Amino acid sequence: MKRDAIDLGTLNVFTLFRKYFIPTLFGMLSMSAVTALDGIFVGHGVGSDGIAAINICIPLLMLVIGTGLMIGAGCSVVASIQLSRGKNKSARLNVTQALLFVTIVVLVPSVLIMIYPESTAKMLGSSEYLLPMVTDYLLWFVPSWIFEIWITVALFVIRLDGSPKLAMLCSIITAVINLILDWLFIFPLGWGIMGAALATSISIVAGGLIAIVYLLFYARHLRLCPLKWSYKSLCLSIRNLSYQCRIGFSVLLGEATLAVLMFVGNQVFMHYLGDNGVSAFGIACYYIPFVFMVGNAIAQSTQPIISYNFGLGYKNRMIEAERIALLTSVVCGLIVTLAFTVYPNVLVGLFVSTESEAAQIAVKGFPYFSAAFVFFIVNIAAIGYFQSVERIKPATFFALLRGAVFLIPSFILLPELLGVSGIWLALPLSEILTTIVILLFFLSQRYKAQDSMSEYIGK
Repeated sequence: MKRDAIDLGTLNVFTLFRKYFIPTLFGMLSMSAVTALDGIFVGHGVGSDGIAAINICIPLLMLVIGTGLMIGAGCSVVASIQLSRGKNKSARLNVTQALLFVTIVVLVPSVLIMIYPESTAKMLGSSEYLLPMVTDYLLWFVPSWIFEIWITVALFVIRLDGSPKLAMLCSIITAVINLILDWLFIFPLGWGIMGAALATSISIVAGGLIAIVYLLFYARHLRLCPLKWSYKSLCLSIRNLSYQCRIGFSVLLGEATLAVLMFVGNQVFMHYLGDNGVSAFGIACYYIPFVFMVGNAIAQSTQPIISYNFGLGYKNRMIEAERIALLTSVVCGLIVTLAFTVYPNVLVGLFVSTESEAAQIAVKGFPYFSAAFVFFIVNIAAIGYFQSVERIKPATFFALLRGAVFLIPSFILLPELLGVSGIWLALPLSEILTTIVILLFFLSQRYKAQDSMSEYIGK
């Protein structure tokens, strides 16, 4: 089946990966740029306290995006397999159900946060000094979350529909609008934290509307369709959504890893170094979504290829796609690690003056922190493979390892053993241990397959 000259079943696998990866990578990096631009303008227009305030809010956004990634990945895998088998109507139905579901899921907490912004800020670990800025940011940012989750889910679908360049354009437009409005609201108008949040909200609303309009009126194969509201239809919808959630749950855990990293990291840095430590960690956390999105772009670029060929039973093409993904992960991880190790002053200086105390803490910590990046990206790509072939348990298990089982103890134990450098090394240790477990799992699976083949030949 062909969609725009992208034939997932016969075209050279490397060519397919390139067609998806380049626009997906730029689109993903543009999504991360929306938040990073806030940090750059706030850092120079408000100061390091503004960065600390935004960083306290970001774990909630990570959970919203994670929910969108979970449903987006789940419905994309299901729709890919259905399209490979000619079931276009079922694929459209799954996509429509997914978008309605995430809208409801995000609407409820958004309303509660708008009603209780101060309580939410305190729950996130805000100090009394940062509380007014954290509250301001929440009040002006939270209303855009529905559009944020629309973008997150829709980009999966748009790429699967055969339009990866449009998905990239949607993300770039969002970032450009945010760039212009951040400058306008923070510098000429002097609106500070409120201006940063409002700029981000407007840009996200614009991106969300573009994505939804495409799926409503212009999608080739995955256009949104009316839903039936009978009891039987609702039961089928719940079953479909449950399956999508199970497939994509490990992606939610991957994004939750960032939320846990930021939430626990904020607490640990506050304990050891106070507000300046949180500000330094906040600068690092502006870069982490970029690294995550590189891994996510690799996983999402291989997902349609692997899922489609999985539906057709083309095992060799699946394996080739995963090999390309892992090699790309290592190369990208090494490039990012090199940048953090060689140019920490430049990276920190984008956000705050390098003379500040927060900047000095960040500059010293970046080389330690960057030791995680190769393993971080490889783990995301490996987990993405298991999602694409509907192996839910391994994907979920590995995501739990890196997001909680290894990460939280690393944050607790390493600072006690190594001091401040131990805080920066918590993420690297967690990711390295996860990579080792994934490698052992792969080797055990290969050994079992070889052993089974030997028994078969012996008979």
